Amino acid sequence: MPIIDIHIHLSDIESFHSTARDLSGVDYSASGLKREFDRNDVILGIGMGVQERTRGAFPDSQAANPMGLDLVETMPPFLMECVGINPVRLASTEGKKELDKIEQRLASADVAGIKLYAGYYHYFVTDHVYGPVYELAKRYHVPVVIHTGDTYSMNGLLKYSHPLTVDELAYQQRDVRFMICHLGDPWVMDAAEVVAKNPNVYADLSGLVVGNRHKFDRFMNEPLFMDHFRRALVYADHYEKMLFGTDWPLAPIDVYIDFVKRLIPEKHHEEVFYRNALQLFPRIEPRLAELLG
Repeated sequence: MPIIDIHIHLSDIESFHSTARDLSGVDYSASGLKREFDRNDVILGIGMGVQERTRGAFPDSQAANPMGLDLVETMPPFLMECVGINPVRLASTEGKKELDKIEQRLASADVAGIKLYAGYYHYFVTDHVYGPVYELAKRYHVPVVIHTGDTYSMNGLLKYSHPLTVDELAYQQRDVRFMICHLGDPWVMDAAEVVAKNPNVYADLSGLVVGNRHKFDRFMNEPLFMDHFRRALVYADHYEKMLFGTDWPLAPIDVYIDFVKRLIPEKHHEEVFYRNALQLFPRIEPRLAELLG
């Protein structure tokens, strides 16, 4: 079964390097990612653009818009990206120039969507600073991907990353499609309700466990842990709006595939691992046509 991984990272972020080295044990490089993709029949990945100007500063308020995948000089054919947004810079006196740079990047065929780091940056997703970003999403027909749930930094504020904030946004911006990252974990039931209620909201299943196979085996054999997610998936009952992502390098690709296969009923595997990505990210199809000839 071909797989599309709609949530990976390939940016020079200190916390990602340390996670790869100390927790997941992956080779955090473009070549390391490609080897894992090839071994696991992953034909395309979408990288979440994020950058830090100062080592260890993520979320860096000085990072310029748009944030990209700065571990690669040019985008390899097996990757696309969601350009990251720094709202601090958008709200500055240079905001117009920053917005122009975002729009210029959205014209590229390498770009699949837009990424907001809610919680990491202390702005609600309904803040007026993001209004022009949603207008660009409509104009270029790309989805907006939103971090929700726990933050991978103690400098994040959880009130901004709660999945319920996306409900109001989805109501205000019915012409924009949104994807809730990480199923809003730990507020997975709230995220499930937002997905079930709003036709323009999807969710990914990335980043639910961080670590190597030993760590995953321990959690996959804990019924309470697995039921935490299964309950939300059953409640939402919208497998056509759930997407596979790993949050690599936070976990090895093969291990994360096994984990999600345990969560999702087998009859929905093709949807979650492949077809739903084509529905949410329309720019994927031309790239797949190039890759597959």
